[in-house]
This record gives sequence, C-alpha cells and structure tokens, in this order.
Amino acid sequence: MRAEHTLFRRNTPTESAIMRFDNVGLRYGQESEILRDISLTLAPSSFHFLTGDSGAGKSSLLSLMYLARRPTRGRIEMFGIDATRMSHTMLPRIRRRIGVVFQDFRLLDHLTTLDNVALPLRVAGIKEAEIARHVPELLNWVGLGSALKIKPPFLSGGEKQRIAIARAVINRPDLLLADEPTGNVDDRIAQRLMHLFIELNRLGTTIVIATHNEPLIRRFGFPRLHLQDGGLTVLGAMPPNEPSTEANP
Repeated sequence: MRAEHTLFRRNTPTESAIMRFDNVGLRYGQESEILRDISLTLAPSSFHFLTGDSGAGKSSLLSLMYLARRPTRGRIEMFGIDATRMSHTMLPRIRRRIGVVFQDFRLLDHLTTLDNVALPLRVAGIKEAEIARHVPELLNWVGLGSALKIKPPFLSGGEKQRIAIARAVINRPDLLLADEPTGNVDDRIAQRLMHLFIELNRLGTTIVIATHNEPLIRRFGFPRLHLQDGGLTVLGAMPPNEPSTEANP
C-alpha cells in the first residue's frame, strides 16, 4: 500500500495523547484484580504490540481501551476526555474514532462482504458513491475483491478475519485496536495485513495489536506493552529482523 492510496487521508489528531491510563485496576465480580495499577500513555501515531501469556488480560485491557468496560478503579482519558466520567451520549461519538478488530470477527451473517465493511461508513452518513469507490478498493487490497457479494457463512476463518480488519480501518480511525488480527491467516497474508496497519500508522493512526506471534513481533520490531501478573511493562522497540517493505500482491 502506498501513501497516495485514495482510500486514506492523513489523520491529524490534536490531542497531546490519544489515551492515558492512571493507576487503573479491573476485576470481575469479587475476584482478584486481573489488571492492577496500569499506567500508560499512548502518543498520537504510536504503534505497539500488546503481549502476554494466555489469560494475562490482553483482551480485558483492549476492552478498557475501546470503552466496552469501565475500570474498577483509576482513571482513563481518551482523546483528552475523562472516559471514567463520560456520559452515555458522548460515548458513541468517541467510539467512532476507534477501530476494533475482534478475535471472533463479529460480522453480520445476513450482510455481504461489501455491506459488512461499508457499515461504519453508512452509520457515519457517507454517500453511497464514496462507499462504492472505497470499499471495493480496500477489499481488493486485502485479497477479497472477488468476494464482495458473498456472506460470512460461506467464507473461511482467514477471509472473515480480513473482512473484520477492513471494516475496522475503512473509516480511518484515530485509534486502531486489534486482538490477534493475524491469527487466522497464513504468513504471506499476515505480512500484507501488517503493511496495511503500518501504512495507517504512517498516516496518523495510533495502533495497538495484541498478538502471540513472536516471529511477527521480531520481524517488525515495534515496542511492546507486556502484561504479566496483572501489571503492564512498556518494552522498547527492537530492530526489525527484515526490512518492512511493502508485500507483493
């Protein structure tokens, strides 16, 4: 993907930080805290991998980041607004600035591939002529240009994953959160999707990718947010193993 790709324009968030966590804790019911004393600042246009063993709390942390949950304690600030005190009327407006790729895809089975990806644009009131131009362009890029009229039950897990990613990035979010986005695709497609994320990042989107894929982490070398025993450590970037050049179609 190239910077002049017509789908994208440069994001220009004005906040000094996309997100801030201040001594955040999260527990479910009366259980012990699964996350504790999480303090974190994500700068605009930053890119992090989120790592940790299974059960370490990666999905729980992502749910706090996209405001699906409120913390048990502590303070979360999103785009300069205190999310822990945010009104229900403001929440949808903030969420429109966040793209999310879920592990279970969350596609609508009665909609075609094109309509699933177009959904965020239609909710935002984008004209159908724009949708007809941009959605097939992105689906072509992720290798699904021939699947525009196919519905999710007739697609593989890897194809559904790519649809979910396309839906999350189609409206050029300021923040993109992805939970194991390359877990259902082969290495070639994984690299292709990573280059999509990298191009979005270059154009201004802050990105957090939760993954267990150590070869992918080493290949691209972005800094890590590492969860262990309920706490979070920020690990610096490593030199990438391979040049992050654009993958061939």
